[in-house]
Amino acid sequence: MPGLGASFGRGGATTFVQDLVNADCILIEGSNFAECHPVAFRFVMEAKERGAKIIHVDPRFTRTSAVADLYAPIRSGTDIVFLGALINWVLTNERYFKEYVVSFTNATYLVDEKFADTEDLDGLFSGWVDKEAGAGENDGSAEAHEGSAASPGKSKIPPGSYDTSTWTFEMEEVPRFDGEGTVKIPKRDETLAHPRCVLNVMRRHFSRYTAQMVEDVCGTPAETFEQIANLLADNSGRERTTAFAYAVGWTQHTVGVQYIRTAGILQSLLGNMGRPGGGIMALRGHANIQGATDIPTLYDLLPGYLPMPSTLREEQTFAQYLKNATKPGWWSNAPKYITSLLKAYYGDAATPENDFCFEYLPQISGDYSVLPTQISMKDGNVKGYFVIGMNPASSGLNAELARAALERLEWMVVVDSYETETASFWRREGADPAKIGTETFFMPAATVLEKDGTMVNTNRMLQFHDKAVEPAGASKSDLYLIYQLGMRLKTLYANSTDPKDRPILDLTWEYPHEDEHERRKGEPSAVKVLQEINGYKVEPGKPGYACEQVDAFVNLKDDGSTAAGAWIYTGVFPDKTTNRARNRKKDNWTSLDWGFAWPANRRMLYNRASADAPVSRGASGRSTCTGTRRPRNGPAPISRISPPSKRPPRRPNRVRSASTRTPAAIRSSCSPMAACSSLPPERSRTDRSRRTTSRSIPSCKTISTDSKIIRPCANGIATTTAITAR
Repeated sequence: MPGLGASFGRGGATTFVQDLVNADCILIEGSNFAECHPVAFRFVMEAKERGAKIIHVDPRFTRTSAVADLYAPIRSGTDIVFLGALINWVLTNERYFKEYVVSFTNATYLVDEKFADTEDLDGLFSGWVDKEAGAGENDGSAEAHEGSAASPGKSKIPPGSYDTSTWTFEMEEVPRFDGEGTVKIPKRDETLAHPRCVLNVMRRHFSRYTAQMVEDVCGTPAETFEQIANLLADNSGRERTTAFAYAVGWTQHTVGVQYIRTAGILQSLLGNMGRPGGGIMALRGHANIQGATDIPTLYDLLPGYLPMPSTLREEQTFAQYLKNATKPGWWSNAPKYITSLLKAYYGDAATPENDFCFEYLPQISGDYSVLPTQISMKDGNVKGYFVIGMNPASSGLNAELARAALERLEWMVVVDSYETETASFWRREGADPAKIGTETFFMPAATVLEKDGTMVNTNRMLQFHDKAVEPAGASKSDLYLIYQLGMRLKTLYANSTDPKDRPILDLTWEYPHEDEHERRKGEPSAVKVLQEINGYKVEPGKPGYACEQVDAFVNLKDDGSTAAGAWIYTGVFPDKTTNRARNRKKDNWTSLDWGFAWPANRRMLYNRASADAPVSRGASGRSTCTGTRRPRNGPAPISRISPPSKRPPRRPNRVRSASTRTPAAIRSSCSPMAACSSLPPERSRTDRSRRTTSRSIPSCKTISTDSKIIRPCANGIATTTAITAR
């Protein structure tokens, strides 16, 4: 989910569904939670039994609405106005959690003085490149909108889009924490008085969204909107938390990313990120939708949310790519992750001398998402199409457009367990098969019960499943079909000396199955694929499955000595005999020994914000703060707790001050993907058996931080989280 990634760094749910029981308020928007996710919804109902307020905002009154404390109707597609008005209300009424906002977000950062907002440029941000610039490279003669930082000469900024070079912060140079030189960091105004601090830029931007606009545009009564705003504010802050939950009611909109991004801003303002009962729950509608994002079916990403190289960003060399991909904060490790990925792809062929075969990767030059691809297909620009586990002729935004586009293909391969509308589009009502030249191949696929593999659910949890029965008829696993296609291509090009065929010939493709019977059938090993995804220590001349595993992503290297198919999954297979995705030991709470949640089996992300805010800033400009100290060269500590024995309705207004918390109770880490692997740290074991309203933030040992993760956005808040503990 790019909206979550822009705000917090990772495109996955920031919490886990079991933690919803800790919420004091749950806002559900873009989801019919009760009917579409009934197993997870039981935690919402448990929270309600304990006194939490449930809000449902939806165009339809559904079963979710029926059990909510407050239902708000909304016109489909108007969520930006609704959420924007909530942000405006929170800022206007000073209901944001100031201590949290100052300490854990970029609200205090000063935006570059060259940046201009929509109020200044008649509806556009600075950097807009007019379409009159023409297609392709801009030679400098085309006009750019006021505020564009495009310099004369060649520019890769496509017309009708933004040059974002002004969308940054004003920087200052300060001494490094270790005294060796200096480093540039954003200037801050912790008083939040500067007109160019992010918070005030945001105040101006969101001031247009009012309760009256919500009533006019969204159709939500103003008084209902006011009720929701008060419920959210009353149930957020130091002592209480609110959770957001959404699903495809947001993501399937063309502006779904903006919905999610705006929700992230609102939750950051209210201080609900990384804390028990808070966060944003991205509800996944199928068993492996999260996995299909992590090992991406998205055209613009590589595994682990690394960006796909693009011709639009001057990334024709490995050095240029690394310069763009390496960002402040945890993404300073991007060279380790992309180098390890290339080693996993190309093995011994990937060396420092040839930039680890970076040139083998394709480069995108435009928008290749589903709808633009279908339009291009209808125009005759797409020759072949693989459709695996998808049914665009039925489930897309425009089914008739999709079916008409399929008629223009030369060939199409459909891999599915059943014949779908896509596989049979050529004999639909009104179609003339004699006039359709698309050669269609239908490959019957094994169901989940008929193959080995993993699924990654809403909680970012990998769970391995074993084959229970043999596939029916001629069905084969998806893994078999892709593996055999790769083998046949390698055989086809085996004698080629053409350089353009090297990416196929150099591809690592050795996954022999552990079972001799399966090997004879040509079935590859899902276990060995997962081992490669986890990562291993490279030994020249040896296949990856014969090498020692890497046990944590902090041990990946950028010198070619490690390989990993997706760095976020590193740790799921820490050695040859331990597949943590097979773990099935539950404890009725976080269940750390059930499956493996990326990253590093952490169940709640960004929980540095669950501990006290920084108390001072040293000469380096970095925070001195409280939190559990993380080993310098190892992953964050993961606590193990006993499950609560009973969870009766909570007792209201039972609040402890932060001073009553003991340092030993804290189980947080200073990673940007820090995870609360325990119950809320401020509660004692006795408290865990009695739901309380307490959200006090405890204090503990002092640490210093080397850097911060910065997610710049000109008109929004992004989490700034300490990442390296000393």
